[in-house]
Amino acid sequence: MTYKVGYFVGSLAKDSINRKLAKALVRLAPEGLEMTEISFKDLPLYSYDYDDDFPAVARGFKDALAAVDAVLFVTPEYNRSIPGGLKNAIDWASRPWGDNSFSRMPSGVIGTSPGAIGTAIAQQSLKSVLSFCNSPMMNAIEAYIQFTPDLISDEGEVTSARTEQFLKNYMKEYDQFVRRVLSVLPRSV
Repeated sequence: MTYKVGYFVGSLAKDSINRKLAKALVRLAPEGLEMTEISFKDLPLYSYDYDDDFPAVARGFKDALAAVDAVLFVTPEYNRSIPGGLKNAIDWASRPWGDNSFSRMPSGVIGTSPGAIGTAIAQQSLKSVLSFCNSPMMNAIEAYIQFTPDLISDEGEVTSARTEQFLKNYMKEYDQFVRRVLSVLPRSV
């Protein structure tokens, strides 16, 4: 069975190293995962004033989430947390009250940064938010990738065999996690 996975690149920068990591993960994903990026760059700042009538871009964003079985977050760390744009997207997805797009949706979190601890603190922050959104999370294996120059090409080619094997294993574990969660906790009630 094939599962549709929507992935988020937490950075809005066009040359983001996390975008490179996302491309590598797409390349290394097992055949049973169909990967599609869910963009949030055009969302306005969330306010509950929109809850009665979401703008078209927010409705499209929610529709994109409804079309996938699971989500994968590939995020940098900004000031020891997640980027504001990503948090804004999660706020849109979780609203209006009673229409939380992440409820019962399996999620995974990974990221890269030049720092030695990768994106460890941002990932913990994101996991806290996703926990509140009732999204079952893959908690092991954890993946904090220290990005070095030329580790991943613009096309998603990983130059380190060790890193490539780790990422391939991460995606295999993510695939198995999604399958386990959805076999016992289907998205529809």
